Amino acid sequence: MTERSETAPGFRRVLLKLGGEMFGGGAVGVDPDVVHTVAAQIAAVVRGGVQVGVVIGGGNYFRGAELQQRGMERTRADYMGMLGTVMNCLALQDFLEREQGIDTRVQTAITMGQVAESYIPRRSIRHLEKGRVVIFGAGVGMPYFSTDTTAAQRALEIGAEIVLMGKAVDGVYTADPKRDPQATMFSHISHREVLERGLKVADATAFSLCMDNNMPILVFNLLNEGNIARAVRGEKIGTLVSTPGERSEY
Repeated sequence: MTERSETAPGFRRVLLKLGGEMFGGGAVGVDPDVVHTVAAQIAAVVRGGVQVGVVIGGGNYFRGAELQQRGMERTRADYMGMLGTVMNCLALQDFLEREQGIDTRVQTAITMGQVAESYIPRRSIRHLEKGRVVIFGAGVGMPYFSTDTTAAQRALEIGAEIVLMGKAVDGVYTADPKRDPQATMFSHISHREVLERGLKVADATAFSLCMDNNMPILVFNLLNEGNIARAVRGEKIGTLVSTPGERSEY
């Protein structure tokens, strides 16, 4: 494990990945208190001039892989999961605009013109340049790809400097800290080492995509108030996943 620079200047454009399970507070549906807290944190960094794109999972509604285990056809189950992410996107949009006064746009990989724009990378970038939060829904629009992979892909297309992966744990550990009290947290680890160790912080496709395209990932605890702002400022929180020589500011 290595220490980060003490003088990191922060980031201008980020992709924030949020887990759907947290949106539900551990239950099915949306927990308004959780969404309120997340929206307030996002608004604070946007007011500071940071451009923010967001990808939200749908685990508080459906998980395609789990539905498949119960006998459902996988592609149909995955499309149900994609629709679940859109519900989360609309909830975040409402809290950002109604409570925080932050302009937003929801863009989806599956066309649904009455509730969201279709995903167009150049339009997303233009929204970000105008200070709007862009919330990406419906995954990549194809089955067998997780929202972790969506976050990596969207980050690359919109020119984000880092993927901020908000979790319910403090970072990447040597083992599941809930099961192994001896597990220790990394302050820094490479993409390749995450893959080789089989660490389950996100799916392997997302890490491979980021590794191949020099995109750093910061895994941090979203539930600690103010952590999004700390991550954007480059403070030493969570675990930085990067490959030596890439563009991370840490």
